[in-house]
Amino acid sequence: MNIHLTKSQIGLDGVPAAETVLSHVDGERGELIIAGEHVGRLAAISSFEGVTARLWNGASKTTLTEANVRASLGVARERAFARLPDLLPATRGMGIIDGFRAAIAGLRAEHGLEHEATIVGAFPVIAGALVRRAKGLEPVAPDPDVSHAADTLRMLHGRAPEAREVTALDAYLVTASDHGMNASTFTARVVASTQADLFAAVTAGYCALTGPLHGGAPEPVLEMLDAIGSRERIKPWVDAALARGERMMGFGHRVYRVRDPRADVLKTAVEALAASGTDLPFAGEVEAYIRSALRKKNPERLLETNVEFFTAILLDALAIPRQAFTPIFAVARSAGWTAHAREQQRTGRLIRPSSSYVGAMPEV
Repeated sequence: MNIHLTKSQIGLDGVPAAETVLSHVDGERGELIIAGEHVGRLAAISSFEGVTARLWNGASKTTLTEANVRASLGVARERAFARLPDLLPATRGMGIIDGFRAAIAGLRAEHGLEHEATIVGAFPVIAGALVRRAKGLEPVAPDPDVSHAADTLRMLHGRAPEAREVTALDAYLVTASDHGMNASTFTARVVASTQADLFAAVTAGYCALTGPLHGGAPEPVLEMLDAIGSRERIKPWVDAALARGERMMGFGHRVYRVRDPRADVLKTAVEALAASGTDLPFAGEVEAYIRSALRKKNPERLLETNVEFFTAILLDALAIPRQAFTPIFAVARSAGWTAHAREQQRTGRLIRPSSSYVGAMPEV
């Protein structure tokens, strides 16, 4: 007998697929916990290397420190740079997003390095090389003695970043490092559940991230702000867009029913960059008016600011090209993907859900 599922059931909303110690999302309370800490506190007390150590320790029962991870990622970045002549040919003729996919698919195990470090260390090297190639420039060699955030900016821009730039990007990397059973993490866990290696799992995770309903959302936020253009155009532009039934980019979330907790973390990081020319007052006025307009339009279903709104502003303020937003998201999320894949391999089983068949049945 055919059984028709509800929309929520088809999307697997609220269906647990794994037990994890890595992160927890409570959409009703607007809460994100990563490795035992609320995301706001974690961004205040930890670097990307620190949160990565927490995630890897939780997944594999290791005792890595922030210093351990910083050292291993520094070595991994150097080794990834040495492999660029092998990785980049597969990306010819591709844009940054697709080229990143092709390059990371060529990663493999390296002697003396854990797979996790090889992957996470390689991501900013590849992203930096692709961004610079798009500008007609040569890749910048990594510096293993600086932080992951600082080196990411160095390799993107070919200069030593300012301290406030490093602080801002590091806050983003921490905040985006993991987020429960999102689409890309679930994809990585499904692949890892087959006992495929971490390289296959993470490549699959990135492929899921490139979809516009997942990692492709920040760029349209900037396109929306560009279209609005000025303060006097905020009200008429937003009102007209809502009247046409258009979606406000950077607002609403599949899980959060209240404000996305990551939005406030990144808003704070953007405020610290405001002195560098970021027009936070304009973006803040757009955010405030859209929130007000959405409340009036649909008071029973509040659509609050999500992480993409301030992600777009922060990455743009750091002069990261829009086409590199998804790869930079992957630089952050690679910590979570590798941890979830390893946890799945260690504690999980083959993920093999069933489906509800609604097609024709044989007559006999």
